[in-house]
Amino acid sequence: MAYTQVLSTSCMFYKEDRVPMTSDNSKMKPPHVLTVAGSDSGAGAGIQADLKTCAARGVYCSTVITAVTAQNTVGVQVKTGMLPSVGIVSVLSQSLHEFPVRALVVDPVMVSTSGDVLAGPSILAEFREELLPMADIITPNLKEASALLGCQQLKTVSDMRSAAKLLHEMGPRYVIVKGGDLPDSLDAVDVFFDGQDFYELRSSRIKTRNTHGTGCSLASCIAAELAKGSSMLPAVKVAKCYVETALDYSKDIAIGNGTQGPFDHIFRLKSNGQKSHRQVGFNPSDLFLYAVTDSGMNEKWGRSITDAVKAAIEGGATIVQLREKDAETHKFLEAAKACCEICHSHGIPLLINDRIDIALACDADGVHVGQSDMPASVARTLLGPEKIIGVSCKTIEQAHQAWIDGADYIGCGGVYPTNTKANNLTVGLEGLKTVCKASKLPVVAIGGINASNAGSVMETAVQNLKGVAVVSALFDRECILTETRKLHAVLKTAASMTLQRTH
Repeated sequence: MAYTQVLSTSCMFYKEDRVPMTSDNSKMKPPHVLTVAGSDSGAGAGIQADLKTCAARGVYCSTVITAVTAQNTVGVQVKTGMLPSVGIVSVLSQSLHEFPVRALVVDPVMVSTSGDVLAGPSILAEFREELLPMADIITPNLKEASALLGCQQLKTVSDMRSAAKLLHEMGPRYVIVKGGDLPDSLDAVDVFFDGQDFYELRSSRIKTRNTHGTGCSLASCIAAELAKGSSMLPAVKVAKCYVETALDYSKDIAIGNGTQGPFDHIFRLKSNGQKSHRQVGFNPSDLFLYAVTDSGMNEKWGRSITDAVKAAIEGGATIVQLREKDAETHKFLEAAKACCEICHSHGIPLLINDRIDIALACDADGVHVGQSDMPASVARTLLGPEKIIGVSCKTIEQAHQAWIDGADYIGCGGVYPTNTKANNLTVGLEGLKTVCKASKLPVVAIGGINASNAGSVMETAVQNLKGVAVVSALFDRECILTETRKLHAVLKTAASMTLQRTH
Protein backbone atom coordinates (compact mmCIF):
# COMPACT_ATOMS: atom_id res chain seq x y z
CA MET A 1 0.00 0.00 0.00
CA ALA A 2 1.19 3.48 -0.45
CA TYR A 3 0.45 6.83 1.02
CA THR A 4 1.67 9.75 -1.04
CA GLN A 5 1.96 13.38 -0.07
CA VAL A 6 2.92 15.46 -3.08
CA LEU A 7 4.28 18.71 -1.75
CA SER A 8 1.10 20.04 -0.22
CA THR A 9 -0.98 17.14 -1.44
CA SER A 10 -1.03 13.88 0.39
CA CYS A 11 -2.13 10.65 -1.23
CA MET A 12 -2.05 7.00 -0.27
CA PHE A 13 -2.08 3.93 -2.39
CA TYR A 14 -1.52 0.30 -1.57
CA LYS A 15 0.07 -2.23 -3.86
CA GLU A 16 -0.90 -5.57 -2.38
CA ASP A 17 -3.34 -7.28 -0.07
CA ARG A 18 -2.09 -8.79 3.14
CA VAL A 19 -1.38 -12.49 2.95
CA PRO A 20 -0.58 -14.44 6.09
CA MET A 21 2.62 -16.10 4.86
CA THR A 22 5.27 -15.94 2.16
CA SER A 23 6.72 -18.92 0.38
CA ASP A 24 9.09 -19.16 3.33
CA ASN A 25 6.91 -20.78 5.97
CA SER A 26 8.88 -19.19 8.79
CA LYS A 27 8.26 -15.57 7.79
CA MET A 28 5.23 -13.29 7.83
CA LYS A 29 4.66 -10.89 4.95
CA PRO A 30 3.34 -7.69 6.54
CA PRO A 31 1.08 -5.17 4.82
CA HIS A 32 3.11 -2.29 3.40
CA VAL A 33 2.50 1.46 3.07
CA LEU A 34 4.75 3.78 1.08
CA THR A 35 4.52 7.41 2.14
CA VAL A 36 5.73 10.11 -0.24
CA ALA A 37 5.39 13.17 1.93
CA GLY A 38 6.90 16.24 3.50
CA SER A 39 9.04 15.98 6.63
CA ASP A 40 7.81 17.72 9.81
CA SER A 41 10.71 18.59 12.09
CA GLY A 42 8.24 18.84 14.96
CA ALA A 43 7.31 15.17 14.29
CA GLY A 44 3.57 15.73 14.63
CA ALA A 45 2.51 15.61 10.97
CA GLY A 46 3.80 14.62 7.52
CA ILE A 47 6.19 11.68 7.14
CA GLN A 48 6.63 11.40 10.89
CA ALA A 49 2.88 11.10 11.54
CA ASP A 50 2.58 8.54 8.76
CA LEU A 51 5.35 6.39 10.23
CA LYS A 52 3.88 6.48 13.72
CA THR A 53 0.32 5.82 12.55
CA CYS A 54 1.34 2.84 10.45
CA ALA A 55 3.39 1.44 13.33
CA ALA A 56 0.42 1.81 15.65
CA ARG A 57 -1.82 0.00 13.16
CA GLY A 58 0.61 -2.88 12.58
CA VAL A 59 1.68 -1.91 9.05
CA TYR A 60 5.20 -1.48 7.67
CA CYS A 61 5.86 1.98 6.26
CA SER A 62 8.61 3.06 3.86
CA THR A 63 9.17 6.68 2.85
CA VAL A 64 10.03 9.17 0.11
CA ILE A 65 10.55 12.76 1.28
CA THR A 66 9.41 15.53 -1.07
CA ALA A 67 9.68 18.51 1.27
CA VAL A 68 11.66 19.59 4.33
CA THR A 69 9.97 21.93 6.80
CA ALA A 70 11.15 23.82 9.86
CA GLN A 71 8.29 24.00 12.31
CA ASN A 72 7.32 23.63 15.93
CA THR A 73 4.18 23.82 18.05
CA VAL A 74 3.73 27.47 17.01
CA GLY A 75 3.50 26.71 13.28
CA VAL A 76 5.45 26.33 10.05
CA GLN A 77 8.29 28.88 9.78
CA VAL A 78 10.27 27.63 6.76
CA LYS A 79 9.31 25.53 3.77
CA THR A 80 11.82 23.94 1.39
CA GLY A 81 10.40 21.80 -1.37
CA MET A 82 6.78 22.21 -0.26
CA LEU A 83 6.14 24.72 -3.05
CA PRO A 84 3.29 24.70 -5.60
CA SER A 85 4.65 22.53 -8.42
CA VAL A 86 2.66 21.29 -11.37
CA GLY A 87 5.68 19.23 -12.38
CA ILE A 88 5.69 17.20 -9.16
CA VAL A 89 2.00 16.35 -9.50
CA SER A 90 2.57 15.39 -13.13
CA VAL A 91 5.50 13.10 -12.24
CA LEU A 92 3.41 11.38 -9.58
CA SER A 93 0.51 10.96 -11.96
CA GLN A 94 2.76 9.43 -14.63
CA SER A 95 4.26 7.06 -12.06
CA LEU A 96 0.82 5.91 -10.94
CA HIS A 97 -0.16 5.23 -14.54
CA GLU A 98 3.05 3.30 -15.12
CA PHE A 99 2.88 1.36 -11.85
CA PRO A 100 -0.83 0.81 -11.05
CA VAL A 101 -1.81 0.48 -7.40
CA ARG A 102 -4.81 -1.15 -5.81
CA ALA A 103 -6.00 1.88 -3.90
CA LEU A 104 -5.10 5.55 -3.92
CA VAL A 105 -5.99 7.74 -0.96
CA VAL A 106 -5.56 11.46 -1.60
CA ASP A 107 -5.34 13.91 1.30
CA PRO A 108 -5.23 17.36 -0.35
CA VAL A 109 -3.03 19.14 2.19
CA MET A 110 -3.30 22.82 1.39
CA VAL A 111 -3.82 24.34 4.83
CA SER A 112 -2.33 22.84 7.99
CA THR A 113 -4.42 22.30 11.11
CA SER A 114 -2.63 25.30 12.62
CA GLY A 115 -3.80 27.45 9.70
CA ASP A 116 -0.55 27.75 7.75
CA VAL A 117 -1.02 27.88 3.97
CA LEU A 118 0.97 25.06 2.40
CA ALA A 119 0.03 25.44 -1.28
CA GLY A 120 -0.93 28.19 -3.65
CA PRO A 121 -3.73 28.17 -6.23
CA SER A 122 -1.50 27.29 -9.21
CA ILE A 123 -1.38 23.63 -8.25
CA LEU A 124 -5.14 23.18 -7.97
CA ALA A 125 -5.97 22.74 -11.67
CA GLU A 126 -3.34 20.05 -12.19
CA PHE A 127 -4.42 18.43 -8.96
CA ARG A 128 -8.07 18.28 -10.04
CA GLU A 129 -7.23 17.00 -13.53
CA GLU A 130 -4.53 14.47 -12.63
CA LEU A 131 -4.94 13.07 -9.11
CA LEU A 132 -8.62 13.27 -8.24
CA PRO A 133 -9.80 11.10 -11.16
CA MET A 134 -7.31 8.40 -10.08
CA ALA A 135 -8.19 8.50 -6.40
CA ASP A 136 -10.14 5.84 -4.57
CA ILE A 137 -10.84 8.30 -1.76
CA ILE A 138 -10.01 11.94 -1.02
CA THR A 139 -9.99 13.35 2.51
CA PRO A 140 -10.20 17.18 2.45
CA ASN A 141 -11.02 19.30 5.47
CA LEU A 142 -13.50 22.16 5.18
CA LYS A 143 -11.01 24.71 3.82
CA GLU A 144 -9.50 22.25 1.36
CA ALA A 145 -12.91 21.19 0.06
CA SER A 146 -13.79 24.86 -0.49
CA ALA A 147 -10.50 25.46 -2.31
CA LEU A 148 -10.94 22.46 -4.58
CA LEU A 149 -14.46 23.55 -5.48
CA GLY A 150 -13.69 27.28 -5.64
CA CYS A 151 -16.64 27.97 -3.36
CA GLN A 152 -17.41 29.81 -0.13
CA GLN A 153 -16.74 28.51 3.37
CA LEU A 154 -18.60 25.36 4.38
CA LYS A 155 -20.64 26.12 7.49
CA THR A 156 -23.14 23.27 7.91
CA VAL A 157 -23.42 19.52 7.52
CA SER A 158 -25.68 20.20 4.55
CA ASP A 159 -22.83 22.22 2.96
CA MET A 160 -20.48 19.29 3.58
CA ARG A 161 -22.88 16.87 1.86
CA SER A 162 -23.14 19.13 -1.17
CA ALA A 163 -19.36 19.51 -1.30
CA ALA A 164 -18.83 15.74 -1.04
CA LYS A 165 -21.17 15.15 -3.96
CA LEU A 166 -19.50 17.79 -6.13
CA LEU A 167 -16.04 16.46 -5.30
CA HIS A 168 -17.20 12.94 -6.18
CA GLU A 169 -18.14 14.21 -9.63
CA MET A 170 -14.45 15.09 -10.16
CA GLY A 171 -13.60 11.40 -10.28
CA PRO A 172 -12.73 9.81 -6.91
CA ARG A 173 -14.69 6.68 -5.94
CA TYR A 174 -15.22 7.87 -2.38
CA VAL A 175 -15.09 11.22 -0.58
CA ILE A 176 -14.87 12.10 3.08
CA VAL A 177 -15.19 15.77 4.01
CA LYS A 178 -13.74 16.30 7.48
CA GLY A 179 -15.71 18.61 9.74
CA GLY A 180 -13.40 19.00 12.70
CA ASP A 181 -13.49 22.78 12.26
CA LEU A 182 -17.25 22.98 11.63
CA PRO A 183 -18.53 26.01 13.57
CA ASP A 184 -21.16 25.57 16.28
CA SER A 185 -20.98 21.76 16.22
CA LEU A 186 -20.86 19.84 19.50
CA ASP A 187 -19.62 16.71 17.71
CA ALA A 188 -16.75 16.10 15.32
CA VAL A 189 -18.76 15.33 12.17
CA ASP A 190 -17.31 13.90 8.96
CA VAL A 191 -19.40 13.23 5.84
CA PHE A 192 -18.59 10.12 3.80
CA PHE A 193 -20.07 9.71 0.30
CA ASP A 194 -19.78 6.58 -1.85
CA GLY A 195 -21.52 7.93 -4.93
CA GLN A 196 -24.96 6.83 -3.76
CA ASP A 197 -25.30 7.14 0.00
CA PHE A 198 -24.15 9.66 2.58
CA TYR A 199 -22.85 8.61 5.99
CA GLU A 200 -22.47 11.09 8.85
CA LEU A 201 -19.64 9.83 11.03
CA ARG A 202 -19.86 11.47 14.44
CA SER A 203 -17.54 11.31 17.41
CA SER A 204 -16.95 13.25 20.59
CA ARG A 205 -15.18 16.56 20.18
CA ILE A 206 -12.03 16.26 22.29
CA LYS A 207 -11.00 19.46 24.09
CA THR A 208 -7.23 19.58 23.61
CA ARG A 209 -4.51 21.72 22.08
CA ASN A 210 -2.79 18.59 20.76
CA THR A 211 -4.37 18.35 17.32
CA HIS A 212 -1.33 18.81 15.07
CA GLY A 213 -1.24 16.14 12.36
CA THR A 214 -4.78 14.83 12.69
CA GLY A 215 -5.43 14.99 8.95
CA CYS A 216 -2.21 13.18 8.03
CA SER A 217 -2.89 10.54 10.64
CA LEU A 218 -6.46 9.92 9.51
CA ALA A 219 -5.37 9.44 5.90
CA SER A 220 -2.45 7.22 6.94
CA CYS A 221 -4.74 5.06 9.03
CA ILE A 222 -7.18 4.64 6.15
CA ALA A 223 -4.30 3.50 3.93
CA ALA A 224 -3.05 1.13 6.63
CA GLU A 225 -6.45 -0.48 7.07
CA LEU A 226 -6.87 -0.90 3.31
CA ALA A 227 -3.44 -2.53 3.20
CA LYS A 228 -4.65 -5.04 5.79
CA GLY A 229 -7.60 -6.00 3.59
CA SER A 230 -10.39 -3.76 4.84
CA SER A 231 -13.05 -2.33 2.56
CA MET A 232 -13.35 1.45 2.37
CA LEU A 233 -16.11 2.42 4.83
CA PRO A 234 -14.83 0.16 7.65
CA ALA A 235 -11.31 1.55 7.04
CA VAL A 236 -12.61 5.10 7.38
CA LYS A 237 -14.50 4.22 10.57
CA VAL A 238 -11.41 2.64 12.12
CA ALA A 239 -9.32 5.67 11.17
CA LYS A 240 -11.78 8.09 12.74
CA CYS A 241 -11.95 5.99 15.89
CA TYR A 242 -8.14 5.76 16.02
CA VAL A 243 -7.67 9.54 15.79
CA GLU A 244 -10.40 10.19 18.37
CA THR A 245 -8.88 7.66 20.77
CA ALA A 246 -5.38 9.09 20.31
CA LEU A 247 -6.59 12.66 20.87
CA ASP A 248 -8.42 11.66 24.04
CA TYR A 249 -5.38 9.78 25.34
CA SER A 250 -3.09 12.75 24.55
CA LYS A 251 -5.33 15.62 25.61
CA ASP A 252 -3.26 16.52 28.70
CA ILE A 253 0.21 15.88 27.27
CA ALA A 254 2.41 18.99 27.02
CA ILE A 255 4.97 19.05 24.18
CA GLY A 256 6.29 22.49 23.21
CA ASN A 257 5.03 25.93 24.19
CA GLY A 258 2.92 26.78 21.16
CA THR A 259 -0.84 26.83 20.80
CA GLN A 260 -1.00 23.50 18.98
CA GLY A 261 0.91 20.39 20.00
CA PRO A 262 1.25 16.86 18.60
CA PHE A 263 -0.57 13.84 19.97
CA ASP A 264 0.72 10.41 20.95
CA HIS A 265 0.12 7.97 18.10
CA ILE A 266 1.48 4.95 19.99
CA PHE A 267 -0.32 5.47 23.35
CA ARG A 268 2.87 5.23 25.40
CA LEU A 269 3.89 8.68 26.60
CA LYS A 270 1.72 8.56 29.73
CA SER A 271 2.41 4.96 30.73
CA ASN A 272 6.13 4.95 31.58
CA GLY A 273 6.88 2.80 28.57
CA GLN A 274 4.18 0.21 29.30
CA LYS A 275 2.42 -0.40 26.00
CA SER A 276 -1.31 -0.94 25.92
CA HIS A 277 -2.08 -3.98 23.80
CA ARG A 278 -5.72 -3.02 23.23
CA GLN A 279 -6.25 -2.68 19.52
CA VAL A 280 -8.42 -0.10 17.80
CA GLY A 281 -10.73 -1.38 15.06
CA PHE A 282 -10.79 -4.58 13.06
CA ASN A 283 -7.94 -6.31 11.25
CA PRO A 284 -9.21 -8.99 8.82
CA SER A 285 -6.03 -11.01 9.29
CA ASP A 286 -7.15 -11.65 12.88
CA LEU A 287 -9.59 -14.20 11.43
CA PHE A 288 -6.71 -16.53 10.53
CA LEU A 289 -7.21 -18.91 13.48
CA TYR A 290 -10.51 -18.10 15.15
CA ALA A 291 -11.02 -20.00 18.42
CA VAL A 292 -14.63 -20.43 19.63
CA THR A 293 -15.00 -21.65 23.21
CA ASP A 294 -17.67 -24.11 24.41
CA SER A 295 -18.79 -24.35 28.05
CA GLY A 296 -19.83 -28.00 27.74
CA MET A 297 -16.44 -29.03 26.41
CA ASN A 298 -14.60 -27.10 29.13
CA GLU A 299 -16.73 -28.82 31.75
CA LYS A 300 -16.14 -32.22 30.16
CA TRP A 301 -12.35 -31.79 30.39
CA GLY A 302 -12.46 -30.15 33.83
CA ARG A 303 -10.93 -26.80 32.96
CA SER A 304 -11.97 -23.19 33.38
CA ILE A 305 -12.79 -20.91 30.49
CA THR A 306 -9.79 -18.73 31.34
CA ASP A 307 -7.43 -21.70 31.18
CA ALA A 308 -8.94 -22.69 27.84
CA VAL A 309 -8.51 -19.18 26.41
CA LYS A 310 -4.91 -18.92 27.66
CA ALA A 311 -3.98 -22.23 26.05
CA ALA A 312 -5.58 -21.30 22.72
CA ILE A 313 -3.75 -17.96 22.60
CA GLU A 314 -0.42 -19.55 23.50
CA GLY A 315 -0.98 -22.06 20.70
CA GLY A 316 -1.49 -19.36 18.08
CA ALA A 317 -5.18 -18.34 18.09
CA THR A 318 -5.53 -14.92 16.49
CA ILE A 319 -9.03 -14.08 17.78
CA VAL A 320 -11.25 -15.61 20.48
CA GLN A 321 -15.03 -15.85 20.71
CA LEU A 322 -16.74 -16.77 23.99
CA ARG A 323 -19.78 -18.94 23.26
CA GLU A 324 -21.30 -19.83 26.61
CA LYS A 325 -24.92 -20.75 25.94
CA ASP A 326 -25.79 -22.20 29.35
CA ALA A 327 -23.84 -20.00 31.76
CA GLU A 328 -25.63 -17.76 34.26
CA THR A 329 -25.32 -14.08 33.38
CA HIS A 330 -23.35 -13.12 36.51
CA LYS A 331 -20.85 -15.97 36.12
CA PHE A 332 -20.56 -15.38 32.39
CA LEU A 333 -19.82 -11.68 32.95
CA GLU A 334 -17.09 -12.40 35.49
CA ALA A 335 -15.53 -14.98 33.18
CA ALA A 336 -15.76 -12.59 30.23
CA LYS A 337 -13.98 -9.84 32.18
CA ALA A 338 -11.18 -12.25 33.07
CA CYS A 339 -10.88 -13.40 29.46
CA CYS A 340 -10.80 -9.77 28.28
CA GLU A 341 -7.75 -9.13 30.44
CA ILE A 342 -6.02 -12.24 29.10
CA CYS A 343 -6.78 -11.47 25.46
CA HIS A 344 -5.87 -7.80 25.62
CA SER A 345 -2.60 -8.50 27.42
CA HIS A 346 -1.64 -10.53 24.33
CA GLY A 347 -3.12 -8.14 21.74
CA ILE A 348 -5.84 -10.66 20.79
CA PRO A 349 -9.42 -9.45 20.10
CA LEU A 350 -12.20 -10.98 22.21
CA LEU A 351 -15.74 -11.32 20.86
CA ILE A 352 -18.88 -12.45 22.67
CA ASN A 353 -21.37 -14.77 20.96
CA ASP A 354 -24.88 -13.27 20.83
CA ARG A 355 -24.77 -11.49 24.22
CA ILE A 356 -24.42 -7.79 23.47
CA ASP A 357 -25.14 -6.98 27.12
CA ILE A 358 -22.12 -9.03 28.20
CA ALA A 359 -19.95 -7.49 25.48
CA LEU A 360 -20.85 -3.98 26.67
CA ALA A 361 -20.42 -4.81 30.36
CA CYS A 362 -16.97 -6.40 29.98
CA ASP A 363 -15.80 -4.00 27.23
CA ALA A 364 -15.12 -6.82 24.77
CA ASP A 365 -13.92 -5.98 21.28
CA GLY A 366 -17.25 -6.95 19.72
CA VAL A 367 -19.88 -9.62 19.15
CA HIS A 368 -20.79 -12.39 16.74
CA VAL A 369 -24.48 -12.87 15.95
CA GLY A 370 -26.46 -15.48 14.06
CA GLN A 371 -29.36 -15.10 11.66
CA SER A 372 -31.91 -15.62 14.47
CA ASP A 373 -30.19 -13.20 16.85
CA MET A 374 -30.29 -9.41 17.07
CA PRO A 375 -29.74 -7.84 13.62
CA ALA A 376 -26.25 -6.52 13.01
CA SER A 377 -27.65 -3.05 12.35
CA VAL A 378 -29.15 -2.94 15.84
CA ALA A 379 -25.96 -4.35 17.35
CA ARG A 380 -23.98 -1.62 15.56
CA THR A 381 -26.26 1.06 17.01
CA LEU A 382 -25.75 -0.30 20.52
CA LEU A 383 -22.02 -0.98 20.27
CA GLY A 384 -20.91 2.03 18.23
CA PRO A 385 -18.63 2.24 15.17
CA GLU A 386 -15.42 1.02 16.81
CA LYS A 387 -16.53 -2.47 17.89
CA ILE A 388 -16.22 -5.61 15.77
CA ILE A 389 -19.41 -7.30 14.54
CA GLY A 390 -19.52 -10.68 12.83
CA VAL A 391 -22.56 -12.41 11.33
CA SER A 392 -23.17 -16.09 10.51
CA CYS A 393 -24.18 -16.48 6.84
CA LYS A 394 -24.94 -19.36 4.50
CA THR A 395 -26.14 -17.51 1.41
CA ILE A 396 -25.13 -14.63 -0.84
CA GLU A 397 -28.24 -12.74 0.26
CA GLN A 398 -27.36 -13.06 3.94
CA ALA A 399 -23.79 -11.93 3.25
CA HIS A 400 -25.05 -8.87 1.36
CA GLN A 401 -27.43 -7.99 4.19
CA ALA A 402 -24.60 -8.28 6.72
CA TRP A 403 -22.62 -5.74 4.70
CA ILE A 404 -25.59 -3.37 4.51
CA ASP A 405 -26.13 -3.71 8.28
CA GLY A 406 -22.58 -2.63 9.05
CA ALA A 407 -20.93 -5.95 9.95
CA ASP A 408 -17.14 -6.24 9.79
CA TYR A 409 -16.92 -9.88 8.71
CA ILE A 410 -19.07 -12.95 8.12
CA GLY A 411 -18.72 -16.52 9.31
CA CYS A 412 -19.73 -18.94 6.54
CA GLY A 413 -20.69 -22.56 7.18
CA GLY A 414 -21.01 -25.17 8.23
CA VAL A 415 -18.48 -26.20 5.70
CA TYR A 416 -18.57 -29.76 7.05
CA PRO A 417 -21.02 -31.55 9.35
CA THR A 418 -20.60 -30.65 13.02
CA ASN A 419 -21.93 -31.78 16.37
CA THR A 420 -21.81 -28.36 18.03
CA LYS A 421 -25.10 -27.19 16.46
CA ALA A 422 -28.22 -29.27 15.95
CA ASN A 423 -29.76 -29.38 12.46
CA ASN A 424 -27.00 -27.22 11.03
CA LEU A 425 -27.13 -27.45 7.24
CA THR A 426 -23.76 -27.65 5.53
CA VAL A 427 -22.73 -25.50 2.56
CA GLY A 428 -19.64 -27.48 1.57
CA LEU A 429 -16.52 -26.08 -0.06
CA GLU A 430 -18.42 -24.99 -3.17
CA GLY A 431 -20.98 -23.10 -1.11
CA LEU A 432 -18.16 -21.46 0.82
CA LYS A 433 -16.49 -20.38 -2.43
CA THR A 434 -19.74 -18.95 -3.77
CA VAL A 435 -20.36 -16.83 -0.67
CA CYS A 436 -16.72 -15.69 -0.48
CA LYS A 437 -16.68 -14.52 -4.09
CA ALA A 438 -19.88 -12.52 -3.60
CA SER A 439 -19.15 -11.11 -0.15
CA LYS A 440 -17.99 -7.53 0.27
CA LEU A 441 -16.74 -8.46 3.74
CA PRO A 442 -13.89 -10.69 4.94
CA VAL A 443 -14.97 -14.30 5.52
CA VAL A 444 -14.02 -16.90 8.12
CA ALA A 445 -15.01 -20.50 7.39
CA ILE A 446 -16.67 -22.49 10.19
CA GLY A 447 -18.21 -25.87 10.79
CA GLY A 448 -16.53 -29.25 11.22
CA ILE A 449 -13.07 -27.84 10.47
CA ASN A 450 -10.03 -29.53 12.03
CA ALA A 451 -6.35 -30.18 11.33
CA SER A 452 -7.17 -32.83 8.72
CA ASN A 453 -9.32 -30.62 6.48
CA ALA A 454 -8.34 -27.03 7.32
CA GLY A 455 -5.69 -27.10 4.58
CA SER A 456 -8.31 -27.96 1.95
CA VAL A 457 -10.44 -25.06 3.13
CA MET A 458 -7.64 -22.50 2.96
CA GLU A 459 -6.33 -23.84 -0.36
CA THR A 460 -9.59 -22.83 -2.06
CA ALA A 461 -7.63 -19.57 -2.59
CA VAL A 462 -10.71 -17.33 -2.55
CA GLN A 463 -9.55 -13.78 -1.90
CA ASN A 464 -12.03 -12.88 0.84
CA LEU A 465 -11.39 -16.05 2.86
CA LYS A 466 -9.19 -14.95 5.75
CA GLY A 467 -9.17 -17.96 8.06
CA VAL A 468 -11.04 -20.76 9.84
CA ALA A 469 -13.11 -20.83 13.02
CA VAL A 470 -12.93 -23.96 15.16
CA VAL A 471 -14.64 -25.29 18.27
CA SER A 472 -14.33 -29.04 18.86
CA ALA A 473 -10.96 -29.35 17.12
CA LEU A 474 -9.46 -27.25 19.91
CA PHE A 475 -11.67 -27.37 22.98
CA ASP A 476 -12.93 -30.96 22.84
CA ARG A 477 -9.37 -32.23 23.13
CA GLU A 478 -7.17 -33.13 26.06
CA CYS A 479 -4.50 -30.51 25.26
CA ILE A 480 -5.75 -27.27 23.73
CA LEU A 481 -2.22 -25.89 23.38
CA THR A 482 -1.00 -28.84 21.32
CA GLU A 483 -4.07 -28.89 19.06
CA THR A 484 -3.93 -25.14 18.45
CA ARG A 485 -0.26 -25.31 17.50
CA LYS A 486 -0.95 -28.20 15.16
CA LEU A 487 -3.82 -26.38 13.45
CA HIS A 488 -1.82 -23.15 13.19
CA ALA A 489 0.99 -25.02 11.42
CA VAL A 490 -1.50 -26.55 8.96
CA LEU A 491 -2.94 -23.12 8.16
CA LYS A 492 0.52 -21.61 7.65
CA THR A 493 1.46 -24.34 5.22
CA ALA A 494 -1.81 -23.98 3.31
CA ALA A 495 -1.42 -20.20 3.10
CA SER A 496 2.10 -20.60 1.78
CA MET A 497 1.05 -23.10 -0.88
CA THR A 498 -1.82 -20.85 -1.94
CA LEU A 499 0.55 -17.90 -2.27
CA GLN A 500 2.94 -19.89 -4.44
CA ARG A 501 0.11 -20.94 -6.79
CA THR A 502 -1.32 -17.44 -7.13
CA HIS A 503 2.10 -15.97 -7.94
